[in-house]
Parts: sequence; C-alpha cells; structure tokens
Amino acid sequence: MAPKRAPSSKAGAEPKRQRRMMMIAEKVKLLDMLKEGRTFAAVARQYGMNESTVRYIKKEKANIRKTATITFCKSAKRVVTARNKTIVRMESALAEPEDDSGDCEEDEVDVEDPQPGTSSDSPRKKWQFSASKGWFAKFQKRYGLKSVSLQGEAASADTIAAETYVNETFKKIISEGGYRPEKVFNMNETGLFWKRMPSRTFLFKEEAKASGFKAYKDRVTLVVCGNAAGFLLKPGFIYKSKNPRTLKNKNKNLLPVHWMYNPKAWITKMLTSDWFHQCFIPQVKVYLAEKGMPFKVLLIMDNAGGHAADLSYSGVQMEFLPPNTTSLIQPMDQGVIRAFKTLYTRNSLANLVSSVDAAQEDDDFNLKAYWRQYTIATCLQNIQKALQEMKPATINASWKKLWPEVVYDDKGFTLAEIQHSAVQKAVQLAAILGGEGFADMTTDDVNELLDCHSQPLTDEDLEELMKSASEEEEEEEQQETEEVVSPTGLTLERLAEICRLAKDLQEQSQEWDDDMVRSPRLGQ
Repeated sequence: MAPKRAPSSKAGAEPKRQRRMMMIAEKVKLLDMLKEGRTFAAVARQYGMNESTVRYIKKEKANIRKTATITFCKSAKRVVTARNKTIVRMESALAEPEDDSGDCEEDEVDVEDPQPGTSSDSPRKKWQFSASKGWFAKFQKRYGLKSVSLQGEAASADTIAAETYVNETFKKIISEGGYRPEKVFNMNETGLFWKRMPSRTFLFKEEAKASGFKAYKDRVTLVVCGNAAGFLLKPGFIYKSKNPRTLKNKNKNLLPVHWMYNPKAWITKMLTSDWFHQCFIPQVKVYLAEKGMPFKVLLIMDNAGGHAADLSYSGVQMEFLPPNTTSLIQPMDQGVIRAFKTLYTRNSLANLVSSVDAAQEDDDFNLKAYWRQYTIATCLQNIQKALQEMKPATINASWKKLWPEVVYDDKGFTLAEIQHSAVQKAVQLAAILGGEGFADMTTDDVNELLDCHSQPLTDEDLEELMKSASEEEEEEEQQETEEVVSPTGLTLERLAEICRLAKDLQEQSQEWDDDMVRSPRLGQ
C-alpha cells in the first residue's frame, strides 16, 4: 500500500486561515465600507478574510442591520449559519395551512441540494429527516407558532352546532324576548394563578423549590360577566379560605370583587347560586334602573358542571350554550378574559417596579422578600386596576361572533390591541427590574404565563391547596382565640395616663385661677 501523502512543506505555502468570529458592530462597519464604494477585495484584505465571506456578509446585510438596531449590547455576537435549503422548503410547507386534497404518508423527502454549496447536478436521493427538540423549538419561533394544549370543549369544538345556535336559536330568543344589548349578559369563570411569574425568573424558581405549598400554584377563580353593550359587572372571586389574615376586619362588601370561598378555590353549584342572587341580580337591577329600563334580562352560560341549572328569578331568562361551543361563540372567551389576565400581569410587574423605585435609597430592599409579602390584598388591588382599564368598547367587541349586529366600531383599543400593548409593557417593566429571567424576558415568556392559567390543577395540587386552606383557617382561628383581652385595674400604663392628665389639669388651673397659692394645689 502506498504511503499517505505527507503534508506540504513548501516554503511559500500560506498557513491555513483561522476561522474568526465577527461581532455585529464589526459587520456593520464592514457594510458601511462597502456602502462607501470600497471593493470586496479591498475590504477582505483589511479584515484578513476571503472575498467570498465579505460577499456573504453583504448578502445578509438586512438581517445584520436589523439585529444591530435591537441589540442592547454593541459587542454582542451574531453567528449566521447557512441552512439546508431542503429543510427551509420543508419548513415553509409545514407552516402552510393543511390541504385536504392529499395526504403526506412518507417520512422521507427528495433532496436536490443536501448541503449548501453542493452542485445542483448531483443525483437526487432520498434523505431521512429526524426532528430534534431544538429544531422544533426554533421552527415554532421562526414561524410564530404556539403550542396550544386543547382541553375540554376546545379540543372538540362543534362548529356546526355553534353556527346553528348563532343563526337560528339565538336570533329567535332575541326576537321573541325583544332584548336590547343592555339586557343580554354572558357569564363564565376562569382560573388565575395570582402569584406566579414567568417560569424563567428566579422568583418562580425560588417558589418552585420551596418546601410546603408552592405559592405559584395558589389559584383563585374569577367569575366574569358582561353584557352586549359593554358593561362589565364586579367579578365574583373564589378564594381558598373565608377570612385571610390580610383582609381581617375588612368590609368585604367594599372589595372590588364579590368574595366567595371554597377549599379548592373553584366554582360549584352552590357558589354559582350565591353569585347569581348576591352579585348578579343586585348589580343588574341598579344598572338597568340607572338606564331607566325595566328588569328583564337574558343570562347566557355554558353547560359546565359547576353551573347550577335550576337558577331562577323573576325577570331573568336563563339560556345555556350548546355543548362544545364555548371556545367558538361565548363572548367572555373571545378575548375579554385573556385581556384581563394580561393587564393583571402587567399591573403586578408595575407594582413591583414601583416598590423598587420607592426603596432606591434602601440598600436592604429584597425582591424575594417583597414577593413573599405579595398578599391576596395586593392581588385585589391589581385586579381593580385591570378592571378599570377594560373599556366598554372592548367588552362590546367580544360579542362579534354571537351577536355581530350590536358590535359598534371601536375607536379605542380592541381586545387584541389591549393584550398586545400590555404584554409589551410587561416586557419593558421586566427589563427595568433586571435579574435572572427578567432582563431578557420576551413576549413569548409572558404569553406562556397567560396560557398556564388555563391549565388544570393535578390531584396533588388540589390536595396541597386544600391543606394550605385548612392551615390558613386554623391560623385565623388561633389568632382570634389568642387576642389579648384589655386588662382591668390600675396598670402602669393607666397610672402614667393619670399623671399626664393631672399635670394638664394643674397647668390649666394656674392659667385660669388668679390665686397663685390655691391653683397649684388643684392638680396635687
């Protein structure tokens, strides 16, 4: 066998160029030189690289300049890797809506150009594609795709039943009842993890590894109800205990929500009845009286298990949506609930930033300590702020799929615009806070947090929630029994108070009595 060829050792041979990583700022400067009229060869000599590399950078100038404008750190590096053309074409096809005209049954694709730079004359061959987790994550990001876990009605939405209800049943109900938009209401409930941050933040991680019940799983249920004219009622609020410590001695009738409680913090038929009679009826009566309208309303609900089917009240007509149509036509599900949660998240971060600003001179400020002190009272304050930002026009817009005839032009923000604006603001506030998971928070992180509110609790989570509710109630009862009763008899505090009053009396007598001998004795 012939020996392997030894490496060339000619005196004039040039050493192999080492691959050099260029920073974004350097690439921008290179592009500016080309823009000034310098040749590719001249620029390549100045930077000590191949002319082909300079041409490639010129080809990518749009991406490079875009990256430079949004990069916070001018020394950040950007690596541009040439991607397989076949994979690019395959991803484009995958991102297109599904075509029912044919089915793709093969796991292999025809490859004309297996690697960038190979000749187009190379023979076509089958290439087995194996998708990794990293590729799928980047594919989602490139095409703006979201991972949506469809559960319950969303997974089996009945489009035909929804269309039939909108075009026939609902129109008939409105016509026969003579209902105006002010008299037609929709109610739905939603979960809210009131003390949760995006999963990459250190606050979330600290709570996740903490012993005992995890605060980021502490959930409440909100009962949201609004009418087709854009009026949003005070929401029902279901907490895990009756009287939490932070609301002790507070008049719950003055809260921005209708307070209810359940160890699992979720809706039941009994709580639905409570909300209907103690929250819905009183508010609607006042609302219609102010409008000068008689009390005759239509209340639309879905057929969820926790909704009582036997609710009745004079002047109220109850209607239930067909099964599996909630995600398609129920107004409160058409953006109202999600927009509210987005505003709540933004307000939570704004509250945190305000606390940091107020304590700028206090070196002892601790973000984790603040978050542990974020109580249900703080939660209610942020809920109130979010409700105040929900405009009537945006509530009215949520009825577009069920009752499009009553939706008027929105001169303010739409539900989608409110959500987008609040998400962007949340990202900006997170950047102000800084720290792990905050400084580099993205809109995807915020949207992931919003999606998690729809995730059901596991049996283990429910057990922990009920356990924490029981412990909280025991602490409340113990505090009530341990309250110190006012002591009787002459104590040191009362003796000091007597001496103070005697001194005041003596000074007053000296001021009023001309007898300088008698007046000082009055206080003795």
